[in-house]
Amino acid sequence: MRQRSLVILTSVLTTGALTLTACGSRNNDSKGGDSGNVTVTIGVDAPLTGQNSATGLGIQYGAQIAVDDANKNKTVPGVTFKVKALDDKAIPATGQQNATQLVAEKDVLGVVGPLNSGVATQMQQVLNTANLVEISPSNTAPELTQGKDWQTKKVRPFKNYFRTATTDALQGAFAADYAYNGLHKKKAFVVDDKQTYGAGLSKIFKEQFAKQGGKVIGTDHVSVGDRDFSTLVTKIKNSGADILYYGGQYDESQVLTKQLKDAGANIPLFGGDGMFTPTYIKTAGKAAEGDLATSIGVPVDTLPAAKDFVATYKAKKYPGDYGTYGSYSYDAATAIIKAVGQVIKDGKLPDDARAQVVDAVQHNSFDGISGKISFDEFGDTTNKQLTVYQVVNGAWKSVKSGVANPK
Repeated sequence: MRQRSLVILTSVLTTGALTLTACGSRNNDSKGGDSGNVTVTIGVDAPLTGQNSATGLGIQYGAQIAVDDANKNKTVPGVTFKVKALDDKAIPATGQQNATQLVAEKDVLGVVGPLNSGVATQMQQVLNTANLVEISPSNTAPELTQGKDWQTKKVRPFKNYFRTATTDALQGAFAADYAYNGLHKKKAFVVDDKQTYGAGLSKIFKEQFAKQGGKVIGTDHVSVGDRDFSTLVTKIKNSGADILYYGGQYDESQVLTKQLKDAGANIPLFGGDGMFTPTYIKTAGKAAEGDLATSIGVPVDTLPAAKDFVATYKAKKYPGDYGTYGSYSYDAATAIIKAVGQVIKDGKLPDDARAQVVDAVQHNSFDGISGKISFDEFGDTTNKQLTVYQVVNGAWKSVKSGVANPK
């Protein structure tokens, strides 16, 4: 899930006088004079190679299209935006290093990302200390915005952190409701990958499935990078479960579902948005048929406002998957762009531009390509829409959209 950009305090020597443009770099024209143009960088941090890279690349290029549109349309007169994308490889420590790098680059005024909630836990403090706004299009762990005790007392840990994705508190409940009432499944086996996102999502699914009336008859864990699930498959098959719920990313679940079906356990695997990518189906093949995943919002291809975005992504042949988080990344970058437009005055950015951008994002509200974009007191999106997708004839098909009502 991201990357970011910061505007630098630079000095320009003109006719012997030192002129300062706060928090932004000035470009000179071909004649050597001051063009009056400020360059602002938006950082993106996401897994661009290796684990989770299909969805990570969708985040990178979603932000890139937003920046290209802003420059083409001169959304903020006198400001040129650019993207700096850093690869966190889905590793928390690497995300923290990337955050430190982006903070140090003074032309960076905002960050889009990261993809993974576990990576976010290592980036938040670094970016907050520098008052650098961070908007994730994909983080769903509730504690990132509502604190570790969010189920009993919500406390926002970092005022600079926002997200355009709704939380697992709703996603897990939405999945549990559909599994029990939509699919009429009564006995679930639940597996997670021990990561912040996967473990948290599975915990909520278990709680909500039981409250619906279902029974969780077994649980287990896998490790990121695992490829041999034979022992786990035997356990699931012998449990009598009529559905497998998996909390984690597509990298492991696409292998698990294939081994499960090959062993003769013809039950659907149901997961969260970390699974919702064409790569899952491509790798699992026919074994993916009937499997399900929840994802944030409604199908991007059905949104009239996203039509140009989808066409551009395809026309430019960008790699990765735009359908999972691409539009949410576009809107996250747009929120930063609009905030920069609000804080710049007379072609100059203030000394505390980063802090002012954070405040502007908090109070912004606009129609994005994924829906209405605004943030509540915790930095969470006010758009709570979710969709259940199922693999039908080798493709993800939406089967239910709506808003979760946790029990």
